[in-house]
Amino acid sequence: MKNLKKISVVGMGLLGASVTLSIKRDLPNSRVVGYSHRPQTRQKARQYGVAHEIVETLEETVENADIVILATPILTFKDYFANMAPCLKTGAIVTDVGSTKTLPHRWASEHLPKGVHYVGSHPIAGSEKRGLEYARDDLLTGAACIMTKTTGTHAVSVRILEEFWARLGCAVKVMSPARHDKIFGMVSHLPHITAAALVNSNKTQDLELAGRGFIDTTRVASGPANVWSDILMTNTPTCIEGIETLIGQLKLIQKAIQSGDEKKVKKLLEQAAAKRAKMIQHKIDQKELF
Repeated sequence: MKNLKKISVVGMGLLGASVTLSIKRDLPNSRVVGYSHRPQTRQKARQYGVAHEIVETLEETVENADIVILATPILTFKDYFANMAPCLKTGAIVTDVGSTKTLPHRWASEHLPKGVHYVGSHPIAGSEKRGLEYARDDLLTGAACIMTKTTGTHAVSVRILEEFWARLGCAVKVMSPARHDKIFGMVSHLPHITAAALVNSNKTQDLELAGRGFIDTTRVASGPANVWSDILMTNTPTCIEGIETLIGQLKLIQKAIQSGDEKKVKKLLEQAAAKRAKMIQHKIDQKELF
């Protein structure tokens, strides 16, 4: 970590600014530089002091950087890879904090120059809130961070990033981009689709009577639409498969209720409760829930 003199973060939203704050806290020998394409966001980032320096151009951001982290909507990655490519030094590591990985790996291989190494990263941290004013230097503490690599990924860069995220407080796991997108399509992207559909299935005036269960179940539907539309459109096959799987489960419950099969209804509900209890116990054992 002592060789990481300059770490650059492109995108100063909640997660990007939390990453820069975490670097300032945990990597005191590194200079962290932030950038946003919006002048008002750059001004606010300076006001909040989220990085050692907030610069005016992408070129200045990535020039001589040891690590460049993209914290922008996923559909912007392709253009960022192409635009930053001429300015990156040989040996630089490019990563991101995006929620899908197959397409970013493909875009990186198409646009980044030889000698610049892309490794995918996905810190499982965030909030339905948005904006750097909600950034915290402890947002990553105790969070999982999934890193992704292919057979051609630079091994030394993977090891450097593993240590980097660990130093920021993350528990790191490494897997292929395809496996990442399959898993998170089901446990992250499908819940967002489901929450949005559940809210949209109700009349606005009826939601005034919703209780805590409905509020808890639909919390993620408050996430920023532009970010989530990018996620869903870059993990299309798994999202479609997930929706079909969920419809199948809903039809099982529908059929049992429709036929008056109380035993079947109870069995399906008990099965879900048992699987969730097992998940919660695992999270407690791993100290992911307190």
